[in-house]
Amino acid sequence: MTATDPSTEAPRHHEYHPSTREYVRVGLILVAFTCLEVWLSYSSLAGTGLIAALLTCTVIKFVMVVGYFMHLKFDNGRFSRTFAVGAIGAFTLYVAVLLMFGVWGK
Repeated sequence: MTATDPSTEAPRHHEYHPSTREYVRVGLILVAFTCLEVWLSYSSLAGTGLIAALLTCTVIKFVMVVGYFMHLKFDNGRFSRTFAVGAIGAFTLYVAVLLMFGVWGK
């Protein structure tokens, strides 16, 4: 049996995994944002203000779901950047479609 050279060993990976309590906390925050979105849709807020508020809530919820429930917050940064590029692309497309149909021109 030969001694192992510490420089050739694979680095140890210490994983952080959120507790059940943290998942419940994030879930409750997501429920609160969903309630806020429903309340906004029934409020007197209309037009650009409503769309901006709903898009803000959507982006926050997307980041929380991807970060916690898909564990991207705890993984390599490349995965987070991939989802960020996708989210920016989807947001840009959504705004372009809204502009095309003249939602803000009314």
